[in-house]
Amino acid sequence: MKTRFSMGMVKAGAALAILLLFAIIHLINPAFLPHMFGLLARGDIQETASYIASFGSWAVVFSFLLTLFVNALGFPPAIIFSTANTLIFGIVWGIVLSVIAETIGVAFSFILMRFFFRDAAEKIISKNKTLSNIDKYSGSRGFVVMLIARMVPYFPSVMLNALGALSAMSFRDYVIASFVGKFPSTGIEAIIGHDTITHQEDPTRLVVVIIFAILLIAGAWWYERSAAKKAAKDL
Repeated sequence: MKTRFSMGMVKAGAALAILLLFAIIHLINPAFLPHMFGLLARGDIQETASYIASFGSWAVVFSFLLTLFVNALGFPPAIIFSTANTLIFGIVWGIVLSVIAETIGVAFSFILMRFFFRDAAEKIISKNKTLSNIDKYSGSRGFVVMLIARMVPYFPSVMLNALGALSAMSFRDYVIASFVGKFPSTGIEAIIGHDTITHQEDPTRLVVVIIFAILLIAGAWWYERSAAKKAAKDL
């Protein structure tokens, strides 16, 4: 009983700390949060790129933190910021910056969701045999499943964040799978957005990236099926 009460106090303290952070930001610059939330709600890539670039030498830091925050939140779609990053910093560095920031963001999301909701999820899972089996599978095969899912462009990140956090997947597997899987998906999303906005006529780069991503996804899917069949035979 005391342990549950203590954990409840810790969770309440963590929630208050997050609210306090927003309150401090608001006190320092009252116009910042309303402007940012308006920017996020509009989802205008060129406006976002212009706003980030307005920070000058601090643009890379601001873009990193903004991309991290959005991916931790799971809204709006990360493509807005990965594309904006390529417009400001170039294709290669824009994608690298986006992938690193996105990975750290989804890692924060994992930690927060698991901290606040995993106990409740475990109670529900323990009462359902099907959910229990899925939960066990996510612990043993979750890495490859998450890797494949992260490779798929335009897949809602918030769903994968919740799937990882509320399952039995380890934090290490989740982070590595997210980091590796985000390169092809973020690359495709960013290049499509970049080339559309800048009106690139030569589709060679985009075609190469798409073919590479398809090969990666197909290879990971084949590996998962082979491993699952082998595991089933061993049982």
